[in-house]
Amino acid sequence: MTINELREKRNQAWEAAKAFVETKRDKDGLLSDEDAKTYAQMEKKVQDFGAEIERMEAMSAMDAQLSKPTSAPITEKPMNGNFNSGKGKSRRSTDEYVSNFWDVMRNKAPLPQVVNALQVGDDAEGGYLVPDEYEHHLVEALEEENIFRKLAHTVQTDSGERKIPVVASKGTANWIDEEGPYEDSDDTFSQITIGAHKLGTTIKVSEELLRDSVFDLEAYISREFARRIGAREEESFFLGDGNGKPLGILADAGGAEIGVTAASATAITADELMDLFHALKAPYRNKAVWVMNDATIKAVRKLKDNNGQYLWQNSLTADAPHTLLGRPVYTSAYMPVLAAGAKTIAFGDFQYYWIADRQGRSFKRLNELYAKNGQIGFLGSQRVDGKLILPEAIQVLQMKSAS
Repeated sequence: MTINELREKRNQAWEAAKAFVETKRDKDGLLSDEDAKTYAQMEKKVQDFGAEIERMEAMSAMDAQLSKPTSAPITEKPMNGNFNSGKGKSRRSTDEYVSNFWDVMRNKAPLPQVVNALQVGDDAEGGYLVPDEYEHHLVEALEEENIFRKLAHTVQTDSGERKIPVVASKGTANWIDEEGPYEDSDDTFSQITIGAHKLGTTIKVSEELLRDSVFDLEAYISREFARRIGAREEESFFLGDGNGKPLGILADAGGAEIGVTAASATAITADELMDLFHALKAPYRNKAVWVMNDATIKAVRKLKDNNGQYLWQNSLTADAPHTLLGRPVYTSAYMPVLAAGAKTIAFGDFQYYWIADRQGRSFKRLNELYAKNGQIGFLGSQRVDGKLILPEAIQVLQMKSAS
């Protein structure tokens, strides 16, 4: 029960207590002993509600306190023990690290001082881990570019593989004759392993722009890194085969289940959408969303039910998704279009697709490789994997195969 619900109940209890007193007073305005006891009980209930509200408010405040970011620095190494260098902003990485990181990217700082300051954040391949505040900005940018990260479940891994236990089948209860034996019926378990695949890109900047203090290097790299990495991630989360990349939800083995096969190779019907809706088990439908290509959305928006009403419902606010059969709709260019044999619509709870981000994102400056073209290169990379933990949590509509 929420705090607001308890407050409402407390208000109702208090109004009931006041009404009881007004109806039970005698001609002298007094209550009988029995009515006084009843009122005392009603008053105690109001006080109990108040005590429970205070308890829940204290618990909520404690949750908020414990949910605040920790003071652990990036790479789990202490920067220099100074988490607030006097600029009025508390950080996990120090101001010195942030400043020197971008000085190295621009090649503007005295190298001995910079290298000493950045040793705490070097990675195994010669680059420097992105300062935590900037990495947080990168993650936000990835989410803007990549709708899959908004829907899926993301975990952080330090190193190695992450093994996720999954209940493969559940036990059942059975009717037993009097003095009859109990039948064995146990849950069976399996494991899903999530590793880490390297994804990277090279960003080139002219020397003139790099030396121009007006040029916002941080914003440019952030935007380009997000666009390139985000697009390739999303493609793999949908279509990846698991070889050197994540395993996508549309993979034939390990991907989502086929809930409906369309009667046509190039068109879908309202009934088929309803069949797909109910192909997903009811518990998953509580958080389910539709995902499809924009071209498929155009076809879906024209579908009507038996009463002539459109299945598609536009959102009432600009920042809310449109809905189909009461559930949100998202679009991705990496969902296949309407074509023979294609898996064109996915419907399910995407929280059962796990994305594993391993350690941090890293940048490396390349001074010589593009020097003859008057450019400086930057290597941006990350390690990531993804898998659908429960295939039944997402159902897809597949078009009829070509005859």
